[in-house]
Amino acid sequence: MKSKKVLPDQAKSRLPQGYPAFLADLKSRIGSARIKAVLAVNSELIALYWDIGRQILSRQKKEGWGAGVIGRLALDLKRAFPDMTGFSPRNLLYMKQFAEAHSKSPISQQLVAKLPWGHNVLLIDRLDNNETRLWYAQKTLENGWSRNVLAMQIESRLIERQAKDKKTTNFPVRLPKPQSDLAEDALKDPYVFDFLSMSGKMRELDIEKTLVNHITDFLLELGAGFAFVGRQYPLEVAGEDFYIDLLFYHTKLHCYVAIELKTGDFKPEYAGKINFYLSALDDLVKSPADNPSIGIILCAAKNKILAEYALRDMAKPIGVSSYQFTRSLPKEFKPSLPTIAELEKELGGGKQ
Repeated sequence: MKSKKVLPDQAKSRLPQGYPAFLADLKSRIGSARIKAVLAVNSELIALYWDIGRQILSRQKKEGWGAGVIGRLALDLKRAFPDMTGFSPRNLLYMKQFAEAHSKSPISQQLVAKLPWGHNVLLIDRLDNNETRLWYAQKTLENGWSRNVLAMQIESRLIERQAKDKKTTNFPVRLPKPQSDLAEDALKDPYVFDFLSMSGKMRELDIEKTLVNHITDFLLELGAGFAFVGRQYPLEVAGEDFYIDLLFYHTKLHCYVAIELKTGDFKPEYAGKINFYLSALDDLVKSPADNPSIGIILCAAKNKILAEYALRDMAKPIGVSSYQFTRSLPKEFKPSLPTIAELEKELGGGKQ
């Protein structure tokens, strides 16, 4: 004989004593927020979700609410607002986690209220530390990242790659504040070019060409503010021709950024070469309104102490960073080296 199902309405006697009043209050709050902005204004929606999560969290602590009450609450809210999404049991639990994460800091609440709910859910899912969540939230607002881009930046450990103690530059002594701080913030180490299918043995010109063919991905990895000027940018000095591997203009720093790309380890002579390029740029290309040009040497690997010695007495602002073609994955998940066919496809894919 089949057991008789217990309908939701028949489970009322099992609910906590304060539940009906709580539900009625929530209906009123949701209806009010809906009338104000039809939940179209993101901050209004986030504030509503935070308030719901805060109340759930409070009642779980005080009255011992379990998962069953959350399920019932989701059902009742869906009945009250059938044309609205977002009140599933899973999303209500996200609201609780969201409120728990940001309940102690008004600044934290103001920051995450500017992000879409999907971004906030991603930050809750992928990160355990609230300070780290807020760092990525701030970067998302500064750079206008979509949810997919935010996920990629978290996966590539951007916060670690932008840590100041990992960077090798002479910016603090060669640039005035606040430009030196902005320049430091613009630098990463390492840069991750995982949109390229290449091995470390490729020629520098091949890597340059492929980066330019994937300029949208390259600019995304460089960060906000970089505008592409040219590849193998020509400079004529004393009747001789010289070529900068990659030249950009940074719209926030208001200066040219010359990038020299090297396939091997950093060598001290690279600093002298890019110092020369920056002097020529400042004399021949920079306008009076522009700030001093900046150089970045990108190498497959670097010895930090060697690079610091090389930059110490250079007159121009220079940074040294490494790059890699894959994100930091466990060894068993790292892809094998690309085949010849894959390399040909990658190198030929951007030809006009």
